[in-house]
Amino acid sequence: MITLANVRKIFNQARPNEYTAVDGVSLQLEEHDVTVFKGPSGSGKTTLLSLVGCMARPTSGRIHLLGREITSLPERFLTEIRRKTFGFIFQQFHLIKGISVLDNVMLPAYPCGERLSVLKERALHLLDLFNVSQKAHTRVEWLSGGEAQRVAIARALINGPSIIIADEPTAHLDSMHSHELVEILRGLKNDRKTILIASHDPIIYDSDIVDKVVHLRDGKVDEGDTGPRTRGHLQLLKGR
Repeated sequence: MITLANVRKIFNQARPNEYTAVDGVSLQLEEHDVTVFKGPSGSGKTTLLSLVGCMARPTSGRIHLLGREITSLPERFLTEIRRKTFGFIFQQFHLIKGISVLDNVMLPAYPCGERLSVLKERALHLLDLFNVSQKAHTRVEWLSGGEAQRVAIARALINGPSIIIADEPTAHLDSMHSHELVEILRGLKNDRKTILIASHDPIIYDSDIVDKVVHLRDGKVDEGDTGPRTRGHLQLLKGR
């Protein structure tokens, strides 16, 4: 379970260009659910995911992960939590050009100190799972968009994370590959992964794999735009 209590994130605080990206969000997100954060550009979706994923710290408020308060932890502990708990799928994929698909997938696991043979076997298994094992020794700049997406997902899973965070994962995919991604996410849900997605793509937020849709606007949860499916799941934590 992930709990956010009155979380705010302000950029350029006390400067003329001060900007509040997340403004007093309180939510409870259940384990093993697929949650989609939906809203227009600038609504705070990506910032909120970065806060939950320990990639940034809130300006105020508290975030609890499985009952543990994580917002005040030193950076070295946050790094360990990021590495072991979260798998990240980025909008731009962020695959490293000039090296192979296999090396890209193994990269996040190098700091864990595993034997290379064990790591390589796991990476090849993931590539095979997503039908791109034949591209293992291909440089990533030669991949199609759909292949690059599957490689990025394999990389996100290399450390066995329990929580998958995906930021606009269909932004650069056509409809066919977007539906393919939904089926991959379905498989991850069946494996009891917790999945958090920022998306304004109806292929994602209208999918039957989604348990909860959280509507954001101007950095806040938009209760007035909360649909019937969400209303039964969304829990605003009053007075926290």
